Amino acid sequence: MKDIAESQERLKGLFNIAVTPFADDGTIDFSALEENLGRVIDLGYDGILIGGTYGEFPTMRLEERAELFGRVMELVGDRLPVMLCTADSDPRAVGELTELASSLGGAPMVTAPYVSEVTEDQIVAFFQAMAPRSRTGIVIYNAPGIGITLSPGVLERLAEIDGIVALKQGDLSPTAIDVLASRLNGRLRLFCASDLAFLGPLSAGFDGLSSTNSCAFPELIRAAYAALAADEAARAGELQRLWYPFRAMARRHGQPQSTKAAMNLRGFRGGRVRPPLRDLDAGARQELAPVVAAIAEASAGIGRSNAA
Repeated sequence: MKDIAESQERLKGLFNIAVTPFADDGTIDFSALEENLGRVIDLGYDGILIGGTYGEFPTMRLEERAELFGRVMELVGDRLPVMLCTADSDPRAVGELTELASSLGGAPMVTAPYVSEVTEDQIVAFFQAMAPRSRTGIVIYNAPGIGITLSPGVLERLAEIDGIVALKQGDLSPTAIDVLASRLNGRLRLFCASDLAFLGPLSAGFDGLSSTNSCAFPELIRAAYAALAADEAARAGELQRLWYPFRAMARRHGQPQSTKAAMNLRGFRGGRVRPPLRDLDAGARQELAPVVAAIAEASAGIGRSNAA
């Protein structure tokens, strides 16, 4: 993407949140990452998100993140829009990564600065300082998982900043979704941040979905999203319920370790997680195996049905 206008046009649809596959020695397995990205590209995903919270960016050095951005953009090129997570606790690092992401043709995705007792005015000032550093605009990532939840009121203030093009919304409470869909629709591209509960936000008018579990179940999540986009809400709900047993396990064992374990069970090269996370133990993997097998079979059935 070359500028803000192109970002606003292309940032929509179903985005795969790529996990970062780490090898046994802790390095990034770029061969596995290329294979995993190729799978979702071939299935017709609309975009990719790299190095997010489930991509384990807090466990990476800045040099690793820069290399990750460069390798992915070299691979993907301009075929799909790519969000590149440039979040960090240090605003200097955010600025450097944001400039890099933009120069590579990606859309920088920025969280609020996660320091204690930061005020709303300070958060707004932070985004005002970051926005001019990207020629492709900035995606706000409202990420409660890092300890700060941006209220709809703050998000409305941020939407007024030149260069803010999209919002990846992690607070999926019904009230927040209602306010944002009603007041920001058409001003920013609105993304549901989680595939665990996306039917409501997309039905309310959100523009897209970012999905981590599409790394493990890309066919099924693609089919559910397509059904909802085609105004087949009942069918979308039916497909979403097919993988509820995995969602229940993921909520117990955590992410992205559950997704990586499911990928590995399917032969998808999910790799390992980095500390402080831990890979699922043998007992959890044994419990997960029949769940993944059943969902894989259901996904294969969907593929055969679509081919027919």
